[in-house]
Amino acid sequence: MNISYTKQGDYLLPNLIVKNKKQYIIGKYGLLRLEYIKKYKLGLYFDLLVNNTLNEYLHDIDTTIMEKVQKLIKELSEKDNINEELKQNNQLLWVSKMNNIKNIAEEIILKEYIYV
Repeated sequence: MNISYTKQGDYLLPNLIVKNKKQYIIGKYGLLRLEYIKKYKLGLYFDLLVNNTLNEYLHDIDTTIMEKVQKLIKELSEKDNINEELKQNNQLLWVSKMNNIKNIAEEIILKEYIYV
């Protein structure tokens, strides 16, 4: 690799070019992963940062986990027979059960994909 330099006063500064990459908006799960790798996976964090792939990596994690959580919520609600009929007949019970299922699904997915 050949790096050129420009003299600025007494200093030689490298002529580095950062490629323009698409910047993604990072959601809840991407931010949780970012916090985790900053604290426990510093090597991975700096590797992603230096290679300018951190934003894309966090976006991929975020979208993957959102899809998995939604899929797991659907599976668990079907397994527990939480359906539109229950929603029409007893909305408070339906909301309570769906919130419980969402919390269970998030806990499972976070342990498998965020905190590893």
